[in-house]
Amino acid sequence: MTEPHQPVLKNEVLQYLNLHSGDRIIDCTLGAGGHAAVILAATAPDGMLLGLDVDPTALTLASQRLQPFGDRVITRQARFDAVATTAQGLSFFPVNGILADLGVSSMQIDTATRGFSFNKDGPLDMRMGPSATQSAADLVNTLSEKALADIIYRYGEERKSRRIARAIVQSRPLTSTMQLADVVRRAVGGGKRWKIHPATRTFQALRIAVNDELGALERFLPQAISLLAPDGRLAVISFHSLEDRIVKQFFKQEASDCICPPEQPVCTCHHRATVTIITKKPVIASPEEQARNPRARSAKLRVAEKKG
Repeated sequence: MTEPHQPVLKNEVLQYLNLHSGDRIIDCTLGAGGHAAVILAATAPDGMLLGLDVDPTALTLASQRLQPFGDRVITRQARFDAVATTAQGLSFFPVNGILADLGVSSMQIDTATRGFSFNKDGPLDMRMGPSATQSAADLVNTLSEKALADIIYRYGEERKSRRIARAIVQSRPLTSTMQLADVVRRAVGGGKRWKIHPATRTFQALRIAVNDELGALERFLPQAISLLAPDGRLAVISFHSLEDRIVKQFFKQEASDCICPPEQPVCTCHHRATVTIITKKPVIASPEEQARNPRARSAKLRVAEKKG
């Protein structure tokens, strides 16, 4: 069977989660179940896995793929920032490891009707699950030029955000992915000199805004630490600098005994380190994996271990 989605950094995830037989693991972004399958194999014969995904289509695929593992698997439709309430509701805590593989999956991008791709025509949707209240079409057709420019600059790190926002407003209404991609392409200009498609950053920015991805990540991280048993590990795979920066800063803060401003002579925060950082630098995919799976090129894995 051809995998609908290739899990990135699969071997590295197994290594850094430090899995043992009988471990209880949460996969907060189950996807098609690629990571979950190898985790369940590594924790056999009695390890348990709770898998969450906001996308009902992904959850169906994962449930089918993981069926051979029987009652060692529990799946729930939920966003990863609902991990604490979901795990607590099932009494599935404390756990030995938690994995979050952030961002959009290749099977979502490859489905034109989901509206994630600027290479396939489809409705301007970009919602990863039913909890997202606004689609990309809602944003591009209703926001002010300034609000659009701010989203494209902040979440897409796009230097030409104002020019793109102006072109979007002048071209309204926009209803399809190819319409939007063409508007962005004409606004950016540059002919054939692009290293990446000129709409890449704009589509990324809209997807992040539609799904509140950075806010969800900020809410998720402290929940994950709270669910870990002593010596349990949290592994996060990110795909762009904004996500990676949030994870890096959170790990750095939680690994510190004091988070007072450096100019303050006496500690008043009384903060105590909750984790040890396992990956001093982010782990990236091998050249072989990057050649085999282009999505892996931007993947960065960071891991922290809860203190006893």
